[in-house]
Amino acid sequence: MVSSMGVDNPPAPGSDEVWAAYLRAKKAAEEEVTGRDLDVTVLRPGRLTDDEPGGRITLARHAARGAVSRADVAHVLLALLDEPATAGLTLELVGGDTPIGEAVRAVTAR
Repeated sequence: MVSSMGVDNPPAPGSDEVWAAYLRAKKAAEEEVTGRDLDVTVLRPGRLTDDEPGGRITLARHAARGAVSRADVAHVLLALLDEPATAGLTLELVGGDTPIGEAVRAVTAR
């Protein structure tokens, strides 16, 4: 499931109403899906860009805020689908220094 970084905290006072509604909806969707008897991985990317994919990321249960290309998000989703050990995890994703495959293997080794 694709969600968004920041959904665990309420929107900051003065946030754009549309953005605040988006974050609340993403959090509600996470709760609905993870509350079911499903093998689900929740991916929370940072700020999305239209940059070319770099193929290097930071993927962790908690990552510092940052940006990530939409193309890298797509590549990470494919890698997560091929790694059933990620089921049950909620992972945050931003651009970084680790190749995608290595980053996925690292989060399942813990």
